[in-house]
Amino acid sequence: MSLIYVDADACPVKEEVYRVARRHGLSVTLVANSWMRTPLESWVELVVVEGGMDVADDWIAERAEAGDVVITSDIPLASRSLERGAEVLSPTGRTFTDDMIGDALASREISAHLREIGVGSGGPAPFGKKDRSRFLQALEEAVRRAVRKRARTSRSSKSR
Repeated sequence: MSLIYVDADACPVKEEVYRVARRHGLSVTLVANSWMRTPLESWVELVVVEGGMDVADDWIAERAEAGDVVITSDIPLASRSLERGAEVLSPTGRTFTDDMIGDALASREISAHLREIGVGSGGPAPFGKKDRSRFLQALEEAVRRAVRKRARTSRSSKSR
């Protein structure tokens, strides 16, 4: 079964993830540095990891695989998840792909350098209704791709 992993600490679209997962019969694993309220459903799991840089990211990256979906704003986690064959989305509905992840990593490095030398961008735009709508559409598409990928992976491992 495909899983949806959520880098959950600051994720604004958890309710949307639950709705789509329920509709498709998928499990959701939220990974966070602290406890948070989740639906009392057997298909929802909250994993609380110790605080620290990238601990939640490492937990997800070690487990995500082909046929899973990862929800994150973290570009290095998106890259690591893509390497493992997962579908990856940001909470704004941006789909990370193998073709664009290199550019995204480079842009992240440039932005970090500019912040270090005091040139700020003011941060991301506020999260809005259009972002939520775009995310829902992108999640539906990612889930369909992940389910197909999981089925192909399952068939190829059975034929070996």
